[in-house]
Amino acid sequence: MVKKIVILIFLLILIFPAFVLASNSPAFGNLQQVGEEGASAPYASAGQYKLAEIVGIVIQAFLGLLGVIFLVLIIYAGFNWMTAQGEEEKVNKAKDTLQRAVIGLIITTAAYAISVWVLAKLILTTDTIF
Repeated sequence: MVKKIVILIFLLILIFPAFVLASNSPAFGNLQQVGEEGASAPYASAGQYKLAEIVGIVIQAFLGLLGVIFLVLIIYAGFNWMTAQGEEEKVNKAKDTLQRAVIGLIITTAAYAISVWVLAKLILTTDTIF
């Protein structure tokens, strides 16, 4: 019975995008224009970047990388906790790692949100300076 349910869930996950017509989304209609000559692609050439946009891209890439690192730390701490086999010292070490990784992930997420908001306001209000 459980095997049938798992197979059904797996099949539903595989065909779910067809139900919501994800491939026919109107948001993807502009993808054909990207790279065409004269197209107004947002990242067509490096000469079109403003200083604030470059700083924003660098900050967001760095914070995204930090988020991935903290996610890996959370998985690592969970693995250590599961394999501790009841040893109190290993469990406490895994708990500390997990707690610190979650705090770091919260700080990184908050920094990402703040940087997106600040840089969006900076780009909108100071077009001529940057």
